[in-house]
Amino acid sequence: MLDFTDQVVIVTGSGSPKGMGRVMARTFAKQGAQLIIADINMAGVQETVDIIKNEGGKAEGIKLDVTSKESCEAMVDHIMKTYGRLDVLVNNAGISQHVTVADMTIDDMKRIFNVNMFGLFLCTQACMKPMVKAGYGRIVNLSSVSAKRGGGIFGGAHYSAAKAAVLGFSKNLAREISPYGVTVNSVTPGLINTEIWKSLPKDEAQKVIDNIPMGRPGEPQEVADTVVFLASKEASYITGEEIDINGGQHMD
Repeated sequence: MLDFTDQVVIVTGSGSPKGMGRVMARTFAKQGAQLIIADINMAGVQETVDIIKNEGGKAEGIKLDVTSKESCEAMVDHIMKTYGRLDVLVNNAGISQHVTVADMTIDDMKRIFNVNMFGLFLCTQACMKPMVKAGYGRIVNLSSVSAKRGGGIFGGAHYSAAKAAVLGFSKNLAREISPYGVTVNSVTPGLINTEIWKSLPKDEAQKVIDNIPMGRPGEPQEVADTVVFLASKEASYITGEEIDINGGQHMD
């Protein structure tokens, strides 16, 4: 059991019931962390907060627009005034779109990059400052197997490109701030059993599963467990790494 007692942990995008953020937040809370549930969807934020508190955990909800520098900085200012520390940032917020390059518009490209890459940058930039000052921090970024293999699950080329950008950004940042005690790592999930996956047509879903050596989609808890480990004190000598969580669908 990893111990996050007294640590303050932000999980962006954790208000949504459709993805993995809520499971990540609950997992951190069960290890004693004070969770910051940060999402633009306040109804979802409150749901996550209520779930964590009902399970005996500690959580506060904050409305966050990751595409706004002011919103990201206001969140960090509030956290530092309230708790006096910020230990972990999980950049989980993201969006996808199923569209071919032929049909893609420049607005489609901008919208996907604004959330998946530029939003991650803005949130990271705001959060890394108190971490560097304190000499300790963990940043875990959510990329995707699509970044490595060029799609093939869901989402378009703009999604693959944005998630690939996350990997390059993370490695460069790790070089910059690891000397100050702040590690930066990424995870690249493959097909995960979320509402997004369940929305795929059965024949399309089966084609994806047929290419997974383990013969099944991953579970959100399997991703959450990896993220929590990378955010722990026990992962102190891991930085600039990208961890594949895809049942063997992509190996490198």
